Amino acid sequence: MRLDQHGISVHAATAAAVDELDGAVDSLLHFRTDVGERSERAVTEDPLLPTANAMRVYLAVLSTDPQYVPPVRAKFAEFRQSAGDLTVGEHLHVEAAAKLLDGDLHAAGSLLADLTAEQPRDALALAVGHQIDFLTGDATSLRDRIGGALPAWTPADPHYANLLGMYAFGLEECGHWELAEQTGLRAMELDAADVWSIHAVGHTHEMRANYDDGIAMLDRRRSDWDRGNLLRVHIWWHYCLFLLEAGRHREALGVYDERLAPTEESTITEVVNAASLMWRLHLLGEDVGDRWAKLAATWPPRMTIPFNAFNDMHAVMSYVGAGEDNLAADLIADRRRYVGEAGSSASPATNVAMTARVGLPICEALLAFGRGRYTEAVDLLWPIRRHVHEFGGSHAQRDVMQRTLVEAAIRAGRTAQARTLIGERISVRPDSPYNQLKMRQLADS
Repeated sequence: MRLDQHGISVHAATAAAVDELDGAVDSLLHFRTDVGERSERAVTEDPLLPTANAMRVYLAVLSTDPQYVPPVRAKFAEFRQSAGDLTVGEHLHVEAAAKLLDGDLHAAGSLLADLTAEQPRDALALAVGHQIDFLTGDATSLRDRIGGALPAWTPADPHYANLLGMYAFGLEECGHWELAEQTGLRAMELDAADVWSIHAVGHTHEMRANYDDGIAMLDRRRSDWDRGNLLRVHIWWHYCLFLLEAGRHREALGVYDERLAPTEESTITEVVNAASLMWRLHLLGEDVGDRWAKLAATWPPRMTIPFNAFNDMHAVMSYVGAGEDNLAADLIADRRRYVGEAGSSASPATNVAMTARVGLPICEALLAFGRGRYTEAVDLLWPIRRHVHEFGGSHAQRDVMQRTLVEAAIRAGRTAQARTLIGERISVRPDSPYNQLKMRQLADS
């Protein structure tokens, strides 16, 4: 047994396989686009390397795109039939990967937390656990999973900056915006290529409506984030949020055309970014021409397998925006069947509960909103607004639902509820021009 440079316990592996695994983990920590290729090279070098096999599963499931899962599931089953003795760390990685393939995100996150408690310098366990916390909307664990491991690390460690970047994001999601910004800036000083810290600092500006500072920060660091990484499109989405807050709607639409509009190479997370921005523009009354139709056309092949309720919401946004109500209604009906069938079989899939409690009400509300049934949209969204985090994403991403609820309440004449909603927003983001605009709009109505 040996520990590789990322603190991962490995057993009976060739040196070349461990080196390839090191490279894959480094790419994961930096969100480089070659992470999948490098993880495959590790498995090719040693097909029985347990942690590399687990990592291949992690990447497939965390992509939130179901097309990648079946081939990985088959390969993982073959590996498990031939695997020999495992170290404690390897065993927990393999079991966590198995839970992910079962769809049980919470169990996988718990196993990785156990591994972190025993081996707090296992960077793969920390990075994957952090992403699971994001997908399940667990802000406290986003912060504390990393914070609990940090004492085992020092600034001299090669990937200390990556941990700080993750910690900064957890702090931000828990509302510690100033400390999150300071932590993220420190990570950026230590490692200019740590795009997650740039992303985290961007979130702190978004939550405080510091849109000019956010734009300036991203402009200064553009050479660090606008190339060769999986967060590039998402950070452009953040850039557009700053533009919207500044009232520069047409500029945001221009960035959409240049950076966010879907292509044949777009990942599902990138199409989510596109839909999220377009729906915000829709709520603002912006004319987007034929962009909705082009965006909606990218979704049907991605929606055949129920896999991620957060993605379902963005598909319905796209369908409704394009006037394809039939596609939205069909997707909703399919997800209702999915929840019913999964319930009868006692499925462990986390997505079942996410869909039932959050995903379906939001999708139904979006369709109602698109059809002008604003009272129905309010009735669907109002009861779930305080547990919508359960289907994952960040505060910034989920805000699109909150804005939809505000707009529906105003259009439905639900003055008391609209006033409450806007007051809740102002109490958290007092400097947001959007909040002030909606309060004036309500006062004038």
